[in-house]
Amino acid sequence: MLRSLFIYLSKAVWAQNLITSWGFAWRTASRFVAGTKLEDAIRVMRELNAKGINATLDHLGEHTSTPEEAQQAADDIFATLDALGADPALRGNVSIKLTQIGLGLDEVLCAETLERILARARQNKTFIRIDMEDTPYTDKTVSLYYAMREKGYDNVGMVMQSYLYRAEADTRRLAQDGARVRLVKGAYREPPDKAFPKKADVDANFDLLTKILIDAALAMKSELSEDGRTPPIPAIGSHDDKRIVFAKNYAQKVGLPKSGLEFQMLHGIRRDLQENLVKEGYPVRVYVPFGTHWYPYFMRRLAERPANIWFFISNFFRK
Repeated sequence: MLRSLFIYLSKAVWAQNLITSWGFAWRTASRFVAGTKLEDAIRVMRELNAKGINATLDHLGEHTSTPEEAQQAADDIFATLDALGADPALRGNVSIKLTQIGLGLDEVLCAETLERILARARQNKTFIRIDMEDTPYTDKTVSLYYAMREKGYDNVGMVMQSYLYRAEADTRRLAQDGARVRLVKGAYREPPDKAFPKKADVDANFDLLTKILIDAALAMKSELSEDGRTPPIPAIGSHDDKRIVFAKNYAQKVGLPKSGLEFQMLHGIRRDLQENLVKEGYPVRVYVPFGTHWYPYFMRRLAERPANIWFFISNFFRK
């Protein structure tokens, strides 16, 4: 019930206008968002790198409504890539959403912009992760990923969501092609004909997809790049101890070296787990969102975990 409510609120303009007017809302959101400017994100990346943790920067935004907004989003991504290119010591890459660069407006425009982004990323010697959004965009996202690979861009990866029925078939195809996949459970509200309604089924599918990706990494000898920018084939995006233990145990069982498996987590969540995994010798990457369009992202973080909701409510009563 609460999850559905917060996912609804993430898309409601009236709620965004109301909640972003509350000063305490940003104070709470800043637990999960690095800041509103690129300099804030770079500062957080440096702090993470100092702890042996790699990063993924995401200039927040999605569902642009005009070509001009899509171009502005692309310019913001270019600025982020250029900042990484200016300092090769930074161990990080960039995540983008395709609706941010016009997928909901014009697929041709989006494809052209995505290619320009990948070319700029290649120029700056870094990697782009294409995020996965809700199911109206799944087919188009997968298609655009393969279109870019056919054009020779190997500095691009995908995200798979284990709550989708189609995820197994998609992941097997991606793994066979050596795609670098970030595996997550999924943070959108999807109908029961598209996604598993029960958590136990989502978890079981997550573990199955983990095995598929680890097997692919072993077969292709995929490892984290020395500069920390290009991840191995399996990126396990979870804060769930059981999913992480499963991945570690299966990788050990089949003989995948620790450098062939990356764990990815969100800024501000489970810092203890992040640091413990680093001590154990595993690559860890933290997703660092920033920018003024923080509201939808913040609402989805509240939807994911009840503890985040109570953190928000406690701040409400202290405002």
